[in-house]
Amino acid sequence: MPEGPELRLASLYVNKVCNGVVFSGAVRKSEVSKSPDVPFTCEAYRVAATSRGKEVKLTLTPMKSDDPEQTVKKGQAEQPMDIVFRFGMSGYFRFTTEDDLPKHAHLRFYTKQKPCKVLSYVDARRFGSWQPCGTWQPSRGPCIMSEYRSFRENVVLNLSDRAFDRPICEVLLNQKYFNGIGNYLRAEILFRLNIPPFVPARTVLQGLESDDLFENGKPVKNEITNIKTTKKTKQGRVKQEMDDLLRLCHTVPLEVVSLGGKGYDPEKVDYSDFEAWLQCYYVDGMKSVRDHNGRTMWFKGDPGPMVPKDSKSPKAKRRANKDDHDYTDKKKVGSKRSSGTVNKKVVKQETETKTPKTEKDVRATAARSKRIKTEVDTPSPHEKSSTARRRKSSNGQPTAAAPQRQTRRVTRQTSK
Repeated sequence: MPEGPELRLASLYVNKVCNGVVFSGAVRKSEVSKSPDVPFTCEAYRVAATSRGKEVKLTLTPMKSDDPEQTVKKGQAEQPMDIVFRFGMSGYFRFTTEDDLPKHAHLRFYTKQKPCKVLSYVDARRFGSWQPCGTWQPSRGPCIMSEYRSFRENVVLNLSDRAFDRPICEVLLNQKYFNGIGNYLRAEILFRLNIPPFVPARTVLQGLESDDLFENGKPVKNEITNIKTTKKTKQGRVKQEMDDLLRLCHTVPLEVVSLGGKGYDPEKVDYSDFEAWLQCYYVDGMKSVRDHNGRTMWFKGDPGPMVPKDSKSPKAKRRANKDDHDYTDKKKVGSKRSSGTVNKKVVKQETETKTPKTEKDVRATAARSKRIKTEVDTPSPHEKSSTARRRKSSNGQPTAAAPQRQTRRVTRQTSK
């Protein structure tokens, strides 16, 4: 699922490809999408993007004509419109030619230039959504990246909330306080601080200040405590960071953003740099267990006292390409399993057919066949009464068909 860094990179991508580009016409939606139509039509407008946590906002701004006498045509937009996107499991933006339009492009913005190009919102699984004339969701807290100070204050000043009674790994997914943190980010943050995932969140966060003493890598005050040195990075540099969970909720996502297109690029499928950056999530040698919400938590060492009872580690799966959203591999596995089941059934039936029958089975089969034949030849009481009623019909005269059936029955008995 795209997390805060991916949403930030998506907004940067839109601003890059749309810089200086003029769009025109109506915003078109695919027929299969259940999201609302976007009632925006304009002869010339610009597109800009901003991100906040796990949301992206596109702003469509009509361009004013240089001719003061020219009036806006009927049905054309005069005011800017904001469209707020939530990516769901697989949403992202693409900027392509009209001929190379992606298969799952569910919302499309067409340029005025020739040949025409299209900015598309692509979502293969269709879990994402958009809201015309939308605003940031009020239930989401400040962004962990762009609103760092507000984010810290929102957490520190609300530690009495019952939400912090839960394990720290589950609280990190609460978008009311950690807007932008997702599954892989929580694993990386807790791993770097060596914090067991299933310890009470309030215990971990108590004692942190609303003001960061080490903001932007420079001490704000002279008193700095609990500094720990991590191992050397691959470049040989020694990294020092304070034991502050809230700071890492800010700096770790920014590391992903700093990877740029190497970490997120909808036009490329090479994620080797991002996979090399991961230290815990889906890394060999790490443990995994499902939390109380059914989400997989990756960690190292002791999980902590609040680990779910009878929790089981999910089966290890091969890491799939992030652009693969059509479940092809799962379908193949399912077809292999079903075909294997059919083969087993066929083998079982053949085995039962080839098994020699005993003399007892032969006698039972013969008796059953004789009983069925007798039931077919001998009419039932219901059939006899029906025949008698038909014979009494037509003024009490027997029907013509009755003697024929009786003759055939007598003939059959005689032949026997």
